[in-house]
Amino acid sequence: MSDSEEHHFESKADAGASKTYPQQAGTIRKNGYIVIKNRPCKVPHVNRTEYQLIDISEDGFVSLLTESGNTKDDLRLPTDDSLLGQIKTGFGEGKDLVVTVMSAMGEEQICALKDIGPK
Repeated sequence: MSDSEEHHFESKADAGASKTYPQQAGTIRKNGYIVIKNRPCKVPHVNRTEYQLIDISEDGFVSLLTESGNTKDDLRLPTDDSLLGQIKTGFGEGKDLVVTVMSAMGEEQICALKDIGPK
């Protein structure tokens, strides 16, 4: 062989080491990373707050009572049919309802309902 020949090797194999590892959902930490559909996603900080339901408007927005006594009027009713039905039925029957609102990454959504008794 002569010294002027150059050999170029392309390696298309890896050692088999994965860039990810399986982990139980309960062990994922805030601000950590998870993989969803082969894309890395940062785990957001999620807040959970309970509000008392005051009113439901005709256009699908709810009026909620905050701890400080103010009202929160910028949330829509949930899109989940089961939860939506429970909220409308309970409110129509005059029950005192508390809704749980989850908020993350600038978005909020009603995710649960609790009946605290009749009015």
